[in-house]
Amino acid sequence: MKLARRLLLGSTLVVGVLVVVVVALSDARLGAEVHTLVVGELTREARFIAAEWTPTVDPDSLATNAGAALGHRVTLIDSTGRVIGDSRFHGAARERLENHSHRPEVMQAKQTGVGSSERVSPSAGDRELYVAVTAPLGTARVSIATRVFDAIVARARRDVLLSGLAALVVALLLAYAFSRDVTRPIIELRDVARDLAHGDLSRRPSLSAPGEVGELGDAIRNMADQLASRLQALQSDEALMSALVEALSEGVVAVDASRRVVRLNQSARRFLELRAPVPFSVDLLPRDPILREALVDAMEHGAAEQLEITLAGHSLLLTTRPFGGGGAVLALFDLTASRRLDAVRRDFVANVSHELKTPLTVINGYAETLAADDLTPAQRATFTTAIFTNAQRMLRIVDDLLDLSRIESGGWVPNPARIDVETAAAEVTTPIRNAAESKGVIIDIAVDPCAAVVHADPTAVRQILANLTGNAVRYTPSGGTVTVFTEPDAHGVWLGVRDTGVGIAPQHLPRIFERFYRADPGRSREAGGTGLGLAIVKHLAEAHGGRVRAESTVGLGTTIAVLLPSPDVPET
Repeated sequence: MKLARRLLLGSTLVVGVLVVVVVALSDARLGAEVHTLVVGELTREARFIAAEWTPTVDPDSLATNAGAALGHRVTLIDSTGRVIGDSRFHGAARERLENHSHRPEVMQAKQTGVGSSERVSPSAGDRELYVAVTAPLGTARVSIATRVFDAIVARARRDVLLSGLAALVVALLLAYAFSRDVTRPIIELRDVARDLAHGDLSRRPSLSAPGEVGELGDAIRNMADQLASRLQALQSDEALMSALVEALSEGVVAVDASRRVVRLNQSARRFLELRAPVPFSVDLLPRDPILREALVDAMEHGAAEQLEITLAGHSLLLTTRPFGGGGAVLALFDLTASRRLDAVRRDFVANVSHELKTPLTVINGYAETLAADDLTPAQRATFTTAIFTNAQRMLRIVDDLLDLSRIESGGWVPNPARIDVETAAAEVTTPIRNAAESKGVIIDIAVDPCAAVVHADPTAVRQILANLTGNAVRYTPSGGTVTVFTEPDAHGVWLGVRDTGVGIAPQHLPRIFERFYRADPGRSREAGGTGLGLAIVKHLAEAHGGRVRAESTVGLGTTIAVLLPSPDVPET
């Protein structure tokens, strides 16, 4: 808004507010004064009527005559609250009036001798002011319509408003003349300052005048010169700093002395799961006690620390440093991958050592026994068979480890082809049907016609089916059934094996795809499993862009399925 307009509007507002205040004060004061005068007058009239009300006087005639003489409504009320005289209502109309013992002014008069109230009359229908005084025979009340003294107040208000409007017009004329002289140099300085703020640092004010306005022009000129040089230096520093901070893989958080986060890079946002734009309060930071305590120590005590914390699934090395002015800087280095690799390495070494120790112990024991000369041929054959069996188990473990390593390292890449699932399932299950039948387990193939073909690596599909079917036969008791099945899906085909075996407890189900994880270690080794089959299945599925799922109920059976891609072209 223009300065001249603001001056005019300001003057208008000031005078207008003054007029409103004067009108409001005068209106309230005048209204109160008129109300007080009217109440006093009605009180005197009511007392006069109360004095004239004697047992020998007819109350209805007294009320009628007094009302006609005074020009006000007069009501005489006996001690029970019944209206026995009224200048406005007579006869049957008066008898229909309500009992007045609960009227505010009557109740107040009974307590203090005089009572007054203002309300809409239920009998007359207009707003009236009532004044009642006690009398020996009851209560005498005089009332008057409020519109009478409201008109007096309205006339006074109109006079004050007219005076205020006249003052407003004079004020506007004076403000207009003053604003023209004041705004001309200010407008030029405003335009120069606006251009400087928009980045045009070449603008300078041409104004040269004595007094405060001239000094303001010189100050703006000097400010523009300094701003141009400093802004260039700041922009260079800011660009370099932002590039460096954002390029860091470590998270960086800067907190000022007011406990506000004033800078953080994308890495810190990811580690701390923050979306709020800076600046924001430190209360939005994760409520980790170690993080909060380190921040307080750095801000209040200037302590520098290195701590390891876990936030949102990330293992982080937290480094705190005090920041100038009472703030602090937090640096977050992601240790998640390193810690995960350490854990995997430890688990892998422990599991491999444990899995290989058993067969090696057996082989070593039987080999030592075979070295003795006092063994019978039958004993030597038994020991040789045990050594061969455990050596075969070690070979299977090593082969599975090599397969798993090749898949994980990217040394194996799927070579997808169109595969008929029923044919592949028949080829895989044929070699193990004899073992299944010897246990009394039936192998069935139930391929959905809508999901009969997958587009995947043939070797991988056969290995998936072999691992899943072998596991199912291994853990299904006599009389059970193992079923190879398919199901259509919007993203491909579910290829899986369902059995009626012993099942897997819920606490073990999420971990069955880990290397060497066994829900029942003793039984798994007795059955000949290596503990790597499901891990290989999972990695083969993920290599095709799919995933695995497992469902199981203890005592009822287990279902494990793999999502594989559908063929690129429909089957013909």
